[in-house]
Amino acid sequence: MRKRLVTSVAFMMLAIVNMLAANTQVEEAQALANRLSPRLAQKVEFKQGKKKIADYFTLSNDGDKVVITANNANSMAVGLNRYLKKYCHTTVSWYADIAVDLPAVLPSVDEAETVEARVPQRFFFNYCTFGYTMPFFDWNDWERVIDWMALNGVNMPLAITGQESVWYNVWRSMGMTDEQVRGYFTGPVYLPWHRMSNIDAWCGPLPKEWLDGQVVLQKQILARERALNMRPVLPAFAGHVPKTLTTLFPKADIKKLDAWDDFDAPYQTYFLNSEDPLYAQIQRKFLEEQTRMFGTDHIYGIDLFNEMEPPSYDCDYINKLTRHVYESLKAVDKKAEWLQMGWFLYYQRNKWTADVTKSMLTALPQGKMTLLDYFCERMEVWRLRDKFYGQPYIWCYLGNFGGNSVMQGNVKQSGELLETALKEGGNNLKGIGSTLEGFDVQQFPFEFILDKAWSYGTSDADVVNMVADCHADQPDENVRKAWDVLYNRVLTSPSTTFRGTAANGFPYFKKLAKRSRAFADMKALNEAWQLLLKQKSVTVDAAKVDLVWTGRELLGNLFGYEKNEFDSAYVARDTVKMHEKAYFMRSLLADLDMLNAQHPFCTVDKWIEQARDLGEAPEVKDYYEMNARRLITTWGGDLNDYAIRNYSGIIANYQAKRWEIYIEEAFRSVRTGTEFRDKERTEATHQFELAFADKHGEEFPKYPGVELLSLSRSLASKYAAELQSWLSTLPTKQ
Repeated sequence: MRKRLVTSVAFMMLAIVNMLAANTQVEEAQALANRLSPRLAQKVEFKQGKKKIADYFTLSNDGDKVVITANNANSMAVGLNRYLKKYCHTTVSWYADIAVDLPAVLPSVDEAETVEARVPQRFFFNYCTFGYTMPFFDWNDWERVIDWMALNGVNMPLAITGQESVWYNVWRSMGMTDEQVRGYFTGPVYLPWHRMSNIDAWCGPLPKEWLDGQVVLQKQILARERALNMRPVLPAFAGHVPKTLTTLFPKADIKKLDAWDDFDAPYQTYFLNSEDPLYAQIQRKFLEEQTRMFGTDHIYGIDLFNEMEPPSYDCDYINKLTRHVYESLKAVDKKAEWLQMGWFLYYQRNKWTADVTKSMLTALPQGKMTLLDYFCERMEVWRLRDKFYGQPYIWCYLGNFGGNSVMQGNVKQSGELLETALKEGGNNLKGIGSTLEGFDVQQFPFEFILDKAWSYGTSDADVVNMVADCHADQPDENVRKAWDVLYNRVLTSPSTTFRGTAANGFPYFKKLAKRSRAFADMKALNEAWQLLLKQKSVTVDAAKVDLVWTGRELLGNLFGYEKNEFDSAYVARDTVKMHEKAYFMRSLLADLDMLNAQHPFCTVDKWIEQARDLGEAPEVKDYYEMNARRLITTWGGDLNDYAIRNYSGIIANYQAKRWEIYIEEAFRSVRTGTEFRDKERTEATHQFELAFADKHGEEFPKYPGVELLSLSRSLASKYAAELQSWLSTLPTKQ
């Protein structure tokens, strides 16, 4: 009798726990809906469904309510997003400042549908995203990003905010001073490359208020991600140590790594061999301190030798190094798993051969290291490296380098590659993700890939029409046709680095910057733009994004045509034509600046405002602004223009000034009958760049708020003849 009573009590307790868990899941989903719109939260009812092998949701009606039944809050959020896109024609922005536009009457669901996840893991972020987009995000910004991730099914986000405070405590406990530790860290926007062992100290020292503020922020981030059934990936020790440790521990096996991207000796990094006893000690200190501060989900991002040369490529060395790193993890956390960024297997593939890669991946037990196949739209490494020799991996779409604000990404082809991978990639293909370096404003490519993680079974035409309807806020035939052109004929080139339009590129004598040429089919893009200009009205943010996104790409590359014409006139000493083409160059830069100003996240004001707002003391505000300016201009090392942006303010105050130096030197050369002084002009331009990067408090052009559709139509009319002349010289892509 007593045994039966104990058993009954146990079952009752389990039932209560399950009921409370179910209530929590529903409450979290309901809270997310309320953050998007209280009116939406009143329309939607969430229910906890039965557990299944795969994540799932069911969308249905119950009287006036739209009912979303799912296995957890994350799946409920995906169901909510399905309702918003399919029935409300609504795209939720990943930017907190952009309100969620909803129809006046929230519709019912036509018929019930159940959708299951095709893969258990959905990854998001890149180390670089924390520099190119989010270094100055506050909780308000992060709250929307986390909601956006949940809506798009992300359940494995990279979560590396605040780790410098953990390291601060570790390095101080090992004998370093406050000044030594903060001087070892880079400035805020450069922390991703410090975390990846590429550079130390650049634009440092890191203010103490940054360290303290990021701890508070990370706790908020992790609490919300975990509440929405995400498993955040926190960092662990990968071997990167301060140079000071070579003095504090002179017998430790610490090696100086080669310079990264031409950074000078003071910024080079140091690596501690994992076989050295000190390695395990540091790993323990870090993980115990991090767990005390932030908890753990038992999965850790450890990235060895990202764009760096290891001390040796010997297979035995790599195998032992990897095994010892894992053992140092397991000694602290018996449940530890290792998430490895796979960029180096693409970027350094000639040295990370099949044998070397295999020696690394087989050093761990199966299932204990998950690979991010980082850049699958360009190269699927799983095909080159025997499906990673059985270790689980995640198929990733990168889509953006440096936060470059241009049209890029072979979206349709990427979808086809992913579908093939899901069929042929083996049972160890466990997830789908995006490893974007920066957000930009156009979300579609990333949402498209993350949607592939769910069994929607939609055709390409269905996808295009749904996106068009969401962006137009209603079915609009012209917008549908425009998106058909964009999807099938414009978004066809994989993303590349240093990407800007011709207007954004560094002025080179008699040629365009290497990667500022038009990558997309400009004739097709013009067709899409003209169709977008025919829509009846522009009321929602997604429609505004489309007009800015397409217009600035087309006009920015028209600038390249005008520049080449200017150069031809210079060679011919035709000053009349030079003046004509200089007029169009200047006019395009001014109009591009104004066009970008019509969206808040296409302005340098917003970028700098975020940086300054995060600081408290005036000198810290100035320091943050300096970091923000440098990253998107001079960067450092040989990375000038890597993070180039098509932003209002940066065009007028930076890029236009560089072009003015070029134009003035050409006219001086013709006027005086002397050669073009390219060396002196280049040096003057670089001096201007450095001065701009270190400024603060500069005023940027302000434009009156205008109706964006009217402005775009005006620009199309203004440059119609020039566009026709340019496009007639281009071949038609098949």
